[in-house]
Amino acid sequence: MTETTRPDPAAGVPDGRTAPPRLAAGTGGTVVRPDRVPGAGEPTAVRPGPGPGAADTGARRRWRRRGTVVTGCSVLLAVGVAGHGLLPRLPGRLSSLAETLLPWSALTVPVLVAVALLRRAPVAAVVALLVPAVAWLTVFGGILVDKSSPGGDLTVVSHNVNQANPDPAGTARSLLAAGADVLALEELSPATAPAYERVLADAYPYHFQQGTVGLWSVHPLRDARAVPIMPWTRAMRATVDAPGGRLAVYVAHLPSVRVGLSGFTARARDEALDLLVAEVRAEPERRVVVMGDLNGSTDDRALRPLTDRLVSAQTEAGAGFGFTWPARLPAVRIDQILLGGVRAASAWTLPATASDHLPVAARILLPPEPGP
Repeated sequence: MTETTRPDPAAGVPDGRTAPPRLAAGTGGTVVRPDRVPGAGEPTAVRPGPGPGAADTGARRRWRRRGTVVTGCSVLLAVGVAGHGLLPRLPGRLSSLAETLLPWSALTVPVLVAVALLRRAPVAAVVALLVPAVAWLTVFGGILVDKSSPGGDLTVVSHNVNQANPDPAGTARSLLAAGADVLALEELSPATAPAYERVLADAYPYHFQQGTVGLWSVHPLRDARAVPIMPWTRAMRATVDAPGGRLAVYVAHLPSVRVGLSGFTARARDEALDLLVAEVRAEPERRVVVMGDLNGSTDDRALRPLTDRLVSAQTEAGAGFGFTWPARLPAVRIDQILLGGVRAASAWTLPATASDHLPVAARILLPPEPGP
């Protein structure tokens, strides 16, 4: 009887023979060939796992993405504030609107900082705070400082009294309290002008009115005439014979501006400004004062033909922006006192009247007139 020997699974496989396939445990019947099993003579590829710095790199990328937009906006804001006069003009005269409101650009800084903090981007928050703030202070920091000094030879006051003023007599009495030597009024109307003439007559013996503008003075006036800047009279000029010498005074009310679908409607203002500038350039007197409602700030590049020749009394000798409109909550300074050939010792805004504008005042120094 021949003995049959069963192969022992643990005894291995004789040389030259291939072990039959077997089921891999826990594979649900998947066949595993022994010659493909790791350790059966064939190397197995190993994928490298994430290194120790991979998490830090991803975090840095997320930080950068979170702060990129805020940082970009901060830099653009700083460039717009510091270099607004060099940037190309925007269509629809929107550059004039933006420059008129330029001092309020500081309000965007806390907004940018808040957005950066909400996005957990501390670096962007620092940039949003420092970069625009430095640009803003570079442009406007000097305006915030009180630059007034004692003294002065002549006090001038200008006020847009509002043609619909419900209390012209009360407004005139308020202006008397300022003690101005020369008083310029804009937006006079046939209904209100007599009230101003009546109240101001005793204090100001010299008076000249043309159209909607008028000039009152304690010193003699001569060579007074209308200045044609519009089809109807909204500007005038006169020579004031002050104790310190002659002074040419212009009173002007430039056309109003509006914000509409077509942009900033300032064309009429700019055209009237060009005519006023031509008159000032041709002025024979060396000492010139231009007062009135110019419907634009000195930051507005559209006023540059005038502000390149004359200096703002508020900028030279005031404290702060001296906003004048609207009177209840002043947001822009569109009422100006501009000087040429004279200096301002001080400049300020007066208390509100029944008008929608605040009056503006300046104490000016008259340099000695050159000898013959």
